[in-house]
Formats: sequence, C-alpha cells, structure tokens
Amino acid sequence: MADMLEQASDWLDAMRLEHLSHPVLYCRGGDSLEIAATVGQTLFEIDNGFGVIERVESRDFLVSVSALVLNGVQVEPQPGDIFREASGSKVLVYEVMAPGKEPCWRYSDPYRRVSRIHTKLIGQEG
Repeated sequence: MADMLEQASDWLDAMRLEHLSHPVLYCRGGDSLEIAATVGQTLFEIDNGFGVIERVESRDFLVSVSALVLNGVQVEPQPGDIFREASGSKVLVYEVMAPGKEPCWRYSDPYRRVSRIHTKLIGQEG
C-alpha cells in the first residue's frame, strides 16, 4: 500500500504547479531551461560575529527537482546560476545565492521532490 502522505504531497505539488506557478528561465553558463516556478521568500538572520544580527530576505523559487535538467543531466542549483522572470515589460534577473554560510537551496518537502532555491535580485533587462 502506498504512503498516503506521499500521495497527498504529490497531489499538493501538482496543484502548486497548476495554480501557483509561472514560467521562468533558469540559466547556467550558456545553458538555459524554461521551468515552472512558484515564488516565495525566506528571511535569514545572520550573526555577523560582533553581536549584530543582520536580517536578509531572499526571493525563493520553488521548482520541481525533476525539472532541473540541463543538457540531459539532472542538476542541483549552484551559486551563480540565474533566474530570469518576466515582470510586465521587463525581465528581472536573480542570482542563486544565500547569505553567510547558508546553503543556496534546500528541499521544500519531505519526499525531496521540490527545491526551494534562494536568490537575490541583481538587475533587470528591458
């Protein structure tokens, strides 16, 4: 018998893709891939070592792990990868990164089917 929670997680992810996502361009070097992503955010609190806590907010893209395929190879997000997201007549450019020693991505579900990728706005085109 299949795990009911896993089935429910699959259903929720299908609903996320159908109703809460939009196309973005994922780029690494000269390679790019259009994927469906859901936008989120993460608030990081980083101790700078001098008694000051810095708060940094990232724009997150939630994407299906199985969608991250470049040149026929499934990849994990890496710092320096780029997301291009249409916003009206402009394209916003986000770089994959996270503050301090935090990882630039993490799994967003217990079954490791969705990646939450942390980014920072670095520019716009158009």
